[in-house]
Amino acid sequence: MSTADKIFLLRSKMLSMGIDAYIIPGSDPHMSEYTAAHWKKREFISGFTGSAGTVVILAEEAGLWTDSRYFIQAEKELDGNGIDLFRMGEAGTPDYADWIAERLNPGSTLAFEGEVFSIEDARKLSKKFKTYGISIDPNLTLLDEIWEGRPPIPEKPIILHETIHAGLSRIEKIERIREEMRNQDASHYIITALDEIAWTLNLRGSDVSYNPVFHAYLIISLDAVYLFIDTHKITATIGKQLAIDDISIHLYSDIFKWVKDMPIDSGLMFDPFTTNAKIYSLIPREVIKIETESVVKDLKGIKNSTEQNGFREAMKKDGVAMVKFIHWLENQVPQGDVTEISAARELKKFRAEADSFVGESFATISAFAEHGAICHYTVDEKSSIPLSSDNFYLVDSGGQYYEGTTDITRTIHLGTPTEQQKVDYTMVLKGNIALDTTKFPVGTRGVHLDILARKALWSQGLNYGHGTGHGVGCFLNVHEGPQAIRPNDNGVALAEGMITSNEPGLYREEEYGIRIENLILTKKAVSTAFGDFLGFETLTLCPIDLKPIEKSLLTHEEIDWLNQYHQKVYDIISPLLSEELSNWLKEKTKAI
Repeated sequence: MSTADKIFLLRSKMLSMGIDAYIIPGSDPHMSEYTAAHWKKREFISGFTGSAGTVVILAEEAGLWTDSRYFIQAEKELDGNGIDLFRMGEAGTPDYADWIAERLNPGSTLAFEGEVFSIEDARKLSKKFKTYGISIDPNLTLLDEIWEGRPPIPEKPIILHETIHAGLSRIEKIERIREEMRNQDASHYIITALDEIAWTLNLRGSDVSYNPVFHAYLIISLDAVYLFIDTHKITATIGKQLAIDDISIHLYSDIFKWVKDMPIDSGLMFDPFTTNAKIYSLIPREVIKIETESVVKDLKGIKNSTEQNGFREAMKKDGVAMVKFIHWLENQVPQGDVTEISAARELKKFRAEADSFVGESFATISAFAEHGAICHYTVDEKSSIPLSSDNFYLVDSGGQYYEGTTDITRTIHLGTPTEQQKVDYTMVLKGNIALDTTKFPVGTRGVHLDILARKALWSQGLNYGHGTGHGVGCFLNVHEGPQAIRPNDNGVALAEGMITSNEPGLYREEEYGIRIENLILTKKAVSTAFGDFLGFETLTLCPIDLKPIEKSLLTHEEIDWLNQYHQKVYDIISPLLSEELSNWLKEKTKAI
């Protein structure tokens, strides 16, 4: 069925039910960034496959709102299908709610599916459209009736995340959560975000590609724990362990009945940004509602010493795989038989050689030449092009290991870079080093540091549209909060134990893309009469391509950083390699 046919059927349903506008987000009932196929309704109706975006369908117009990471991708995927692209963040681009309000008359009806809208988002829509005299129906699942062959909710079994990797038992984690519940005078706490449930219970799954999570809800009271999950996911061994820890098992869909029937003298704590609007609508009026940002997100974001050491171990294994891969590239590309997709597959093979490798942490961005300018380019058999020595090859990839999650980007030139390419590459490298080497007072937020990664680029009139850094989970989602390093402020201070990406970039449409990404651990730096200061430890272990560097544009301090980093890479990785690869790595990490 074509996109036009799907939109026609949806509009027919809307017309028959008196619906004037229908909003389709890209989320699931847990407000996940990446979702299982069962909930890819936005992708079903529009063909757009990016991880962020919202579609709005009106009687005669339709639009997709997405951010700068996906502008080029969205143009290609929406091409001629009747849905207009709205570039979020660009001057003159209206918010989708404003766009709807301009087109509907008082008395019109706007609808969406409350189960895939957060409380906060549903609340904002309700407040806005009330002023326009537009009514809202948050309970319509119109796409369910036209989506033939919709994939089922995944039924894959869950696995244990051992305490030797987690550092804390699930009982210890639950007690930490209860401490915060007592502080908030809450008798119950509902957790809906999938990675938060997995972290709390020291369990992992494979319901969502690349993210080791499983579909469930969790309610913690001061004396009981209730897990709502399809029971066939739980093995006998895990079931016994959960029973020992007094965690009772209930059907996944029973969460709605439980909330509806919960004791009316309860104080229910929840995060309005991750709890869906359907759950909220079922909470009895008499229940005291305690809204707070996720307790688990904050606990999970600060890695304990066991997790930090696990990341260091994962980085060794990932570094070995990356060294083997880059060496392979140099040998194979000149022979003319390497493509974007074959390179991505080869990199996965190298990672899979590690004993604790579970899978990739996201779909590898294997992008040559102009494809590198598509920030979240996804290669497939149709789009894949050959690699050659006349341009940049950008590879952004990562692995899921029992010890931790990796995310690394290297941009490699296998030929002779142009002067423009060298300047561009060196400015990106300068930004990476500037962020890596900074020291900052306790309480500093990511927005305060973002400029460091951009300053060198700005000096040349250059910039990039995405954020500079995101949190990374420990054998969990490659994107997690609470911290971020980006131009807009999320109000979260960087804290000791947080692991964040450092990934400035530059993208010239139809030419090439450049990004250099390492993961960095926030650590204590120094205490002075002016306060306590933090800094970063670089965790990623992989050589940075020296060929595109314009050395004259680097300061002595930047050269020292690069040489010291490369010496560290060589010292840690070379003992894990064959003699041939060790010699090759020595050349790639030589001092400049």
